[in-house]
Amino acid sequence: MRTDGTTFSAEPFIQIRRDLHRIPEIGFEETKTQAYILNYLERLACPFLEIKPWRTGILVMLRGDAPESTIGYRTDMDGLPMEEETGLSFASAHPGMMHACGHDLHMSIALGVLTYFSQRQPKENLLFVFQPAEEGPGGAKPMLASDEFRAWKPDKIVALHIAPELPAGTVATKPGLLFANTSELFINLTGKGGHAAYPHHANDMVVAASHLITQLHTVVSRNVSPLDSAVLTIGKISGGSKQNIIAEQARIEGTIRTLSTDSMQKVKQRIESIVAGIEQSFDCTSAIDYGANYCQVYNAPSLTEEFIRFVEKSPHASFALSEKAMTGEDFGYFLEEIPGFMFWLGVESEYGLHSSKLQPDERAIATAIHLLIDYLNK
Repeated sequence: MRTDGTTFSAEPFIQIRRDLHRIPEIGFEETKTQAYILNYLERLACPFLEIKPWRTGILVMLRGDAPESTIGYRTDMDGLPMEEETGLSFASAHPGMMHACGHDLHMSIALGVLTYFSQRQPKENLLFVFQPAEEGPGGAKPMLASDEFRAWKPDKIVALHIAPELPAGTVATKPGLLFANTSELFINLTGKGGHAAYPHHANDMVVAASHLITQLHTVVSRNVSPLDSAVLTIGKISGGSKQNIIAEQARIEGTIRTLSTDSMQKVKQRIESIVAGIEQSFDCTSAIDYGANYCQVYNAPSLTEEFIRFVEKSPHASFALSEKAMTGEDFGYFLEEIPGFMFWLGVESEYGLHSSKLQPDERAIATAIHLLIDYLNK
């Protein structure tokens, strides 16, 4: 260990988190967020720091004084399209948008670690990856393929995600599979509209969509092995325009989560068969769109086990072995090419991820900053 980051104050990064919390933006529209971070980085005036903007994201390289490798640290930047209901004094200033998945904490933690190393040059090169569009349509894959990233591609890479269900100060992870394969699901049905008094002259897509949803919920229970795991959730339905008009169109929106790529393929095949049956049954047409697809987050076993041993000895955090989760994260694309791992950071909130009332315990910011400073310094 070259230095100890315990004396480094994490207090300023609570305010940075609050600043970022006020300006949530959806994927590939994070212009204010990018400008805030770039302005902060420029004020560091660090001679061994290099910056490369990429779309609405940023790559930041801190050159080490005796580098033998490059270590990557990735944070996500985007918010979610939902109305905030926290009542916080620093609540979202953007109507219909909220940092409800903790990306404001993720960025403030990254800036805290980056600031420390801008003041105390690291031995190894450190690449800080501020990635847009994690919540969709997916920023990791195109960023990974970009010329900017390829020029600075790290030898290993690390990331964290807040966990409202864990006590603040707790870190959890596991070797191997951590997060599931995920896919969005959008199904459009088109029939024939008409007057509510003459249903026999129309093909009602509200009825068709209702039957479809009922059948979709048999896919996991009847088509996936009980020894495997999968989730198919329909989160939104829409159709029709007025109570006395038979709906010509209906739309279903949902998500698929599986612990294996084989199960993902089987679930999609079964969905397509069911939708084809709905077309026949209700004399309609359909269109299926799987939207953003994220691969599994698979932690490199040796690196993860080493990190676990490190956390168990750290004064900054307590460790808990994690279970596999059906959470989706496009950080998995980085791990397909680069050895690394992701870990959960406990933030103890009554409300969970993607809740309009999520209020993470900000003490976790200091926990993560000090833990990562020591880990990257070892």
